[in-house]
Amino acid sequence: MSLNAIMNTASSGMMAAQTGLRVVSDNIANVNTKGYVRKTIAQSNLIANGMGVGVSIDAIKRATDRFLQSASLNAVSDAGRASALADAMNTAQNLFGDPSGDNSYFGKLDDIFSAFSKASDDPSSSLARTQALTRVDDFLGESSRITAALSNLGKDADNRIVSDVERVNELLQQINTLNTDITRAKVSGSDGTGSENVQSGLIDELSTLMNIQVSQRANGGVIVRSTEGLSLAGDGAAVVSYQKSSTATGFLQVIQANGSDTPVALNISSGELKGLLDLRNTELPNLSDQLGEFVTRSSEELNRASNAASSVPAPAVLTGRNTGLDEATAIDRFTGKTTIAITDSSGVIQRRVEVDFDLGTMTVNGAAGPSFTNTDFIAQLNSALGGQGTAAFGNGALSLSASAGNGVVVADDPTTPSSKVGKGFSHFFGLNDIVQTKGFSPYETGLTAADPHGFTPGDAITLRLTDTEGGRIRDVNVSVPAGATMQDLMDSLNARNGGVGLYGTFALDAKGAMNFTSYPGSTVGLSVASDNTERGTGGPSITQLFGVGPAERSTRGERFVVNPTMSQTPARLPFAKLNLSAAPGAIALAIGDGRGALALAKAGDTTADFSAVGGASAAKTSLLRYAADFGGSIARKAAAAESRKDAAEAVSIEVNTQRQAQEGVNLDEELINLTTYQQAFNASARLIQATKDMFDVLTNIV
Repeated sequence: MSLNAIMNTASSGMMAAQTGLRVVSDNIANVNTKGYVRKTIAQSNLIANGMGVGVSIDAIKRATDRFLQSASLNAVSDAGRASALADAMNTAQNLFGDPSGDNSYFGKLDDIFSAFSKASDDPSSSLARTQALTRVDDFLGESSRITAALSNLGKDADNRIVSDVERVNELLQQINTLNTDITRAKVSGSDGTGSENVQSGLIDELSTLMNIQVSQRANGGVIVRSTEGLSLAGDGAAVVSYQKSSTATGFLQVIQANGSDTPVALNISSGELKGLLDLRNTELPNLSDQLGEFVTRSSEELNRASNAASSVPAPAVLTGRNTGLDEATAIDRFTGKTTIAITDSSGVIQRRVEVDFDLGTMTVNGAAGPSFTNTDFIAQLNSALGGQGTAAFGNGALSLSASAGNGVVVADDPTTPSSKVGKGFSHFFGLNDIVQTKGFSPYETGLTAADPHGFTPGDAITLRLTDTEGGRIRDVNVSVPAGATMQDLMDSLNARNGGVGLYGTFALDAKGAMNFTSYPGSTVGLSVASDNTERGTGGPSITQLFGVGPAERSTRGERFVVNPTMSQTPARLPFAKLNLSAAPGAIALAIGDGRGALALAKAGDTTADFSAVGGASAAKTSLLRYAADFGGSIARKAAAAESRKDAAEAVSIEVNTQRQAQEGVNLDEELINLTTYQQAFNASARLIQATKDMFDVLTNIV
């Protein structure tokens, strides 16, 4: 080997040792730098004519493990989703209060029944009446507060999603830009690990927001894709957008880099964004829906008792709620018997009209009266009242009034009470409700397939169908058909072409409630993007009347209020019951009668039909039992979310610990490497010195 070859070999060794020392120095200097990945050098022998002629530095690399990196990104994404859900569910649980505490939301229902129980002991007590109304108002006020708070949590989730999406787009842009720097460094043979570390930190942050797939580019840098393989960054940055709606399910879209400008659905399965989407689209609406169902049924049972009773003296006017129906449809399909009585200030019946819905006849003061159908009921009732009272129907509401300072009372026959969808005549129309609603819940309309739907032909409703991950499948625009019956409307909604027939079906149950059910094996969600339908002039939309979609159902808990008339005049509370057996001229509505108050006190123990809502199955149980189960389910959901959060964070910590052990700087190892490179440097220097000495000797000889 020539002296020049020896010199070159020693020089290459010295340069390699210097590079190694610089790498070790960088590692030691950044031992506490977050996100820093230790460097290693890849070197190889230089061979010429079968002989070693030195050493070459092929690359300076980061000590990464792709498997650990992928596992870490997945674990961080799972932890991000679990954390978003747990934090919100814990906040939601706190809204209801401690079930064992005095200020628990569910305890306020107990307070109502206790107050009515006390009032039944002294029905004439103004204080007892006021306290009972206050307890009802407290319960409804808390229901409204919690519903509004849950709605605000959903809006907060919306805002955080928007913010997170903006950050995702910034990260994708930065990751993509760094690819250029990394590629340039690789091509030029310079150290690009600094850019790679920055890029790795950005990828880690991106994974907390959404789950991603990361692969290496052949020329340096990375390619970032969604779990479905959509290109997000690497050869251009994609643009993610959030399509939010005040009524429909929100979803993510993406315009891929270097692709079509048409956005496509972006489905993610973990990350903070997924947790927020789950909250906004599923968890909070489900909780609000169940709360709305609970408030609805509680109000229904209180109203059931109040409509079976009357104040003393009887009120001059009874005005019902807006049923959303026309007169003929509202009266149709009643069964059993009810009595409409006009009483004087002493509680003596002045006129008594017994209505037999099965026979379609009326009896006036014990004598045969007019017959009726559902189309002329109001006219015939006015005839039977003989000027001592008046019946009217308008804007979906029935009203009854008495003349000449008298009052009006409605009481069902004790043997064959009137009934429609499980409610008596007065209860169905809400003539003597303690609790009134600004909406149409419960959504049991009593409509059948043969009834006229009443909606304006050509009006449209847009339904949004989503998959199990909350991604939009499609929006379906359905127009009200020219056909007049509910069956025609259902056929349009269920059409395979232009309806939801490819994904599930709408159906009317026995009480006229409309429900959507996806086909077995496919969990398809449904929400309402827009609804321009109207039943009659100024009437409710399909969404409002039938409670279609989570937006309508999840807000109903804040629509209930105490009857303003009773609130202003506690004496209007229906604490007495009409004695249908009273002889003519005898008092049928007595002062001091507390049977109505007692029935209100026992309303919590009556069995009610609860619909399947918010992931909870349909149930036939008492209000108090449902309240206990509901409160327990909220606690279980919050505890389960917290447990999943702890588990996900534990996995994330473990994986990151393993990753750090692989990628982090170990001072002991670096000191060994430092000694090794120092010795290599010294050996190369000594070889250079020896070669120089040999040159000097040869020169002197010459």
